[in-house]
Amino acid sequence: MNWDEPYGPLIGTTVRLLTWNVWGEYGPHAERAERIAALVRELEPDVIALQEWAGQATGLGHDHAATSSGEVPCAVLSRWPVTRQEERSLPGGAMPGSALFCELAGPRGPLQVFSVILGPFRLDESALRQEQVRALSAFVAETASRRHPAVVCGDFNAPPDSDEIRMLTGRSAPAVPGVVFYDSWEVAGAGGPGHTWSNANPWARPGLYPDRRFDYVLSAWPRAGGAGHPVRCEVVGDGPEPASDHYAVLAELRY
Repeated sequence: MNWDEPYGPLIGTTVRLLTWNVWGEYGPHAERAERIAALVRELEPDVIALQEWAGQATGLGHDHAATSSGEVPCAVLSRWPVTRQEERSLPGGAMPGSALFCELAGPRGPLQVFSVILGPFRLDESALRQEQVRALSAFVAETASRRHPAVVCGDFNAPPDSDEIRMLTGRSAPAVPGVVFYDSWEVAGAGGPGHTWSNANPWARPGLYPDRRFDYVLSAWPRAGGAGHPVRCEVVGDGPEPASDHYAVLAELRY
């Protein structure tokens, strides 16, 4: 191995991914949908992973889409064709989670994207979220190739220091050997705590939760050329008129 370039010459191009829990049809959803669409048009992501998707945001400018079934559907919207897709319910408690896998025919090779939501949201439900993370990790191991970039995006209802996120980011034993991820905010974030659930958000404030980072863009170990490695990450949708109870996360990865 060449320790000066362990991945070979690094890729200079990137892919822009946005993940966002868009809060279904709660609140003034027609008005919120317009704000969602406006922000997406402004940010111009190549791929969007959505959770609590009700199909309400139109005009997003993406030609290809896939949606999961179930109580809390997830979606993947892409500029590039979806060549393979599969979904998995994540059991654990009264509120199952959901994961949607899509392989995209990107211009520089396949891109593997998972849109995920963990169902349990109470602070005392970490054990249930860990059960769902185990199911998610098994799903990733079964469906994703280790040759091409793989990205897990979504709402985990858990902060970075929780046992369930530690399982995914290599801070504790992984649920499945080798299935670990880089946290884009940790690697390339804009600084600060990166809260995506915030009491500054009027839609989140009634829950009386502490401010937390619940939403992530997690990328698998870099592939050849560093493909999948985060180079930029920021919290978006956190302006004075938020469109959801969650803020969104925008990341750029080598691709």
